[in-house]
Amino acid sequence: MIFGNLHQLSEYDFLKENIKSCFAYAAEHDLVSYDTGRHEIDKDNRYVNIVEYRTQEREQRFFEAHRQYLDIHVMLRGEERIDLNFIRNMKQGEFVPEDDFLPLEGSAAGHAVLQPGDFLICFPDDGHMTGIQTGEPQTIKKAIFKVKIQ
Repeated sequence: MIFGNLHQLSEYDFLKENIKSCFAYAAEHDLVSYDTGRHEIDKDNRYVNIVEYRTQEREQRFFEAHRQYLDIHVMLRGEERIDLNFIRNMKQGEFVPEDDFLPLEGSAAGHAVLQPGDFLICFPDDGHMTGIQTGEPQTIKKAIFKVKIQ
């Protein structure tokens, strides 16, 4: 997991080019004006999902992880908490390959609160529970870049 802000990208020069290219894409495009849904960048190698939803209480959310893609969550509007733990510390459900979805059960080892401009990179070993409210429920808008694991 890597938690940071788009204003600090110079500190992340060590990241691979396919990850840094997502940050470049975010800088060059007005993502907040994008409609929700999938937007192609490099076919199935790299794309961005724009999502908009209401945050909820933790008990209404679920842990997940992915094997084929890593996630780069970039907050565009609003604030959400994302609970985190390593998948080795959690009970793993049955992987769904067509959705690249690994359901997980367990507790959080930590969390990050994303505000506009913040990002969170979740690698395949990083379980994450998104959409948790930080106070009252609110509607957030977020870009989730999907980068194929090579």
